[in-house]
Amino acid sequence: MKKKQPGEKKERRRLEIITGALKLFARKGFYATTIPDIARSIGMSVGNLYNYFSSKELLAQAIIRHISAQLGAKIRVVNESDLSSREKIEKIVTIYFETAQKEPEMIDFFLRIYLSNREVFREGCEGMICVNEFVTEIMIFFDDGVARGELRNQDFFSAFGLFMGYLGGMVFLAGEAILPKPLEAYVDEISTNIYRALKAE
Repeated sequence: MKKKQPGEKKERRRLEIITGALKLFARKGFYATTIPDIARSIGMSVGNLYNYFSSKELLAQAIIRHISAQLGAKIRVVNESDLSSREKIEKIVTIYFETAQKEPEMIDFFLRIYLSNREVFREGCEGMICVNEFVTEIMIFFDDGVARGELRNQDFFSAFGLFMGYLGGMVFLAGEAILPKPLEAYVDEISTNIYRALKAE
């Protein structure tokens, strides 16, 4: 059996901190969660946790980068496929909804911590730096659709807001138990609506 190298062990512990903190932040909120809470939840001393992240703000920034990388990697697979823009939209909607159901803390953190506590991300996460991997893949999706003549050439943020605002709204309604049907039951209808709003005329 291959012995773990020091760098691998440190990275594994770093990921444990991110995963543990993500769940607590999503459940209790950023300000109600303390470093001792996080350390306790993963069986680590407070002092050792500070060896990985020197502040709660830096830990929160690492979490949003982690979420962005995870979602970006999934969308990259879609972008590298030969699917049409309409089919890619359905894949992206499915990825977003599946993540919301299987790993709800990831979407909760994005919606309730990252978007609602911008002061935490003011230094080091200016603009969209910390969600760069996710946003870049969405940008590639739009550019590819426009190049193919399938999507209308429009301002990126207008299209991005329409797409992600719609998905975020549906996940919020699902989280509040307002939707009469499971989230996955809306994939086809929402994908069609997004495509109609974005398609070339």
